[in-house]
Formats: sequence, C-alpha cells, structure tokens
Amino acid sequence: MQDTFEVARTARRMLNSYFENYSLEQLNKIPEGFNNSLFWNIAHVVVTQQLLVYKLSGLPMAVSDELVEKYRKGTKPEQDATQEEVDLIKSLVFNTVDQLEADYNNGVFKNYQEYPTSTGFILKSAKGAIDFNNFHEGLHLGVLMSIRKYV
Repeated sequence: MQDTFEVARTARRMLNSYFENYSLEQLNKIPEGFNNSLFWNIAHVVVTQQLLVYKLSGLPMAVSDELVEKYRKGTKPEQDATQEEVDLIKSLVFNTVDQLEADYNNGVFKNYQEYPTSTGFILKSAKGAIDFNNFHEGLHLGVLMSIRKYV
C-alpha cells in the first residue's frame, strides 16, 4: 500500500500546484464548454476521497456536510468560492492523505458498505476505495489540465 499512498501524494502535489499558480479569480472561472472550475475539481476530489473511504466505512469524515453538498458527484458551482474556502480545501489536500494512511495502517477500516461507482466498478472494501480514488483523482487532474488552458 505504500506505493498507493505515494501515488495519492503525487496527485495531491499536482492539485496543490493550482493553488500556487492561479489567482482566486482563475480558480473560480468556468470556461465555455466546461461545467465547473479548477477549484470545484480540487474540492470535489477531496470530498470524494472522504465519502468513498470514510463515509462508506461508517467513519467520521474530515469534511463538513456543507462541503459534501457543494462538491459531491452531480454538483456544480452555484457561487464563487471565497479565499477562506480555498484555504480550507488547501489545508485538506495533504492532511486527508496523511490521515488516511495513518488510519489504514492502524486498522481503522473494518466495515465497508459496497458501492457501485459511475464507471461500473463496484467498491467492496476501503482498500478498493483507496485504489479507485487514485484513478478518480487522475481523471480530475486531466480535467484540470484542460481547464487551465482557458483561465
């Protein structure tokens, strides 16, 4: 699993670079032909990791219900994110991976509610959810790379 967590950290370093290289206005911009912004994609992957691994394991999440409602699958930006919200998500980018690795290594994940993903893959364990989440984050990194050309 060490490699799996390193893949997650690599993806998160790439996500974090958007906070370093784009203004708040650019992070919030939704280019023509897209449904969401750079920031929405980053917040979405942070929220999704928590939903797929923690919520489906019956454990408390590190994100609020408000963030879940704004960034879960099927949502789109209803208003621009504030700098405070950007700062919050930025703080969660690495903390959530570090906590996930510690929790996994400490055997916290004992139960899991099976979940069919929109790709057709059925998650049956926290380990499977962690692996799938890396794939999911890779998909959104591709979207981010497309959006950045237009902001």
